Amino acid sequence: MEAKRAAAERAVSYVTDGMVVGLGTGSTANWAIRALGEGVKAGLRIKAVASSVASEQLALEAGIAITDFSALSRIDVTIDGADEVDPEANLIKGGSGALLREKILAYNSRQFIVVVDEAKLVDTLGKFPLPVEIAPFAAALTLRQLQRLGCQASIRHQGGERFVTDNANLVADCSFGIIASPGKLYEQLALLPGVMEQGLFLQPMVSRLIIGYLDGRVEDRWLQR
Repeated sequence: MEAKRAAAERAVSYVTDGMVVGLGTGSTANWAIRALGEGVKAGLRIKAVASSVASEQLALEAGIAITDFSALSRIDVTIDGADEVDPEANLIKGGSGALLREKILAYNSRQFIVVVDEAKLVDTLGKFPLPVEIAPFAAALTLRQLQRLGCQASIRHQGGERFVTDNANLVADCSFGIIASPGKLYEQLALLPGVMEQGLFLQPMVSRLIIGYLDGRVEDRWLQR
């Protein structure tokens, strides 16, 4: 927890007055939102857009002003976590179920800062099940198509019921074990009808990777976009 917190606070140090900030979703993003709230209380002037209803609520509680997307000409920086990061800074995201909105924010940001602890670093993506957001219509057919790509796929449940995203879609968690070629899998998933978005976030999407370590160190990698 402290490693995530330290890394998130480092990410927030790149936010300056007048910025429009994209807020990710999940435990690491929550640390960043809280840190931004402390900055706002100290006089930091920002506006934010959130990748989920939960993050928007937390931001409002922290005193962060939420703006409307229709009023935006830019997002200066988005801060978010990841479930896995490989040596090329390709990511698996979506454990929190907000992958579609998270990817929209990341894609439309001048900088996308990813914050993780050392446990999220992997040699090859795939141990963490890849979240894929799918349409509820004919979900069983889409699930079969996902399985044909070589994974064990199941619809995510929460509290004994199907998990429903903020976009009223479902999430299929796809266990590949090893994703040898993230780019190839990305293209295969993108072609499947019923797939609304996938949790593969491939380079050069990430601008900066900040890693928190259990010994208190914070590694800050700038990645050219």
